[in-house]
Amino acid sequence: MARRPPTWKVLLSGVAWTVLLALLPWWLGLPLLLALSAVLLLLQHRLAIEHARLFRRSLRWGLPGALFALQRALGGDAFAWGAALLGALAGYTLLAGLEAWLDRDLRRAPPAAPSAEWPELAMAPIGPSAQIIELQPPVWQLVTDDPADPRAGQATYRDDSYFFVDGTSIDGVGPCASFSPQAHWFAARMNSDRGVVLWDRQRNQLHRLRGWQLCGWHQEQPWLARREGDMPLALQTVLQDQDGD
Repeated sequence: MARRPPTWKVLLSGVAWTVLLALLPWWLGLPLLLALSAVLLLLQHRLAIEHARLFRRSLRWGLPGALFALQRALGGDAFAWGAALLGALAGYTLLAGLEAWLDRDLRRAPPAAPSAEWPELAMAPIGPSAQIIELQPPVWQLVTDDPADPRAGQATYRDDSYFFVDGTSIDGVGPCASFSPQAHWFAARMNSDRGVVLWDRQRNQLHRLRGWQLCGWHQEQPWLARREGDMPLALQTVLQDQDGD
């Protein structure tokens, strides 16, 4: 996954962005924030993960600056501050609705169990003997050119799709892919990191798993989790859960 910048850099850039919008005229700042919102709504599947996060932070930090510029333009009196506070209430309410809409595929994620971490559970002596699962982390490749296919030469990536020499095509995915250790499986992240697509090359089966992320491989099989820190589940278990939903 993409490495996030340090917290102090995020805070510093957020404060600088707020001050900049506070100094600009409100009729420049507010349309700019509306444009960022429109980009998130209309192009969410085409934005890179880091770009989507940057746009969201820009909206959260930029709204106070734009509202400060608005109250300054209204004269800075009690009426101006009241209008700015009402604008903040409405703006952050709309922003919360926007983020809920963008994360709608993740709202079905089960709550994290307040129990021990999954390695401790696997080694617990209670019940029948448990097999300790050691996952081999996936090796993600950011596609800049056509990726090399370990089993069939060269693959092609264009227009959010992968094309293989056997005629198979996988669409709706970003330029970040991984093969299993023996290349029996192909994995690609969905656009905006909204899930993962898995292709079983031996059975020629395609699985689109929204809201899941690939944790690693065990015995040439994928294991997945909803979020970092959750207990990984085998693909068969994940598919059974989805069928049950």
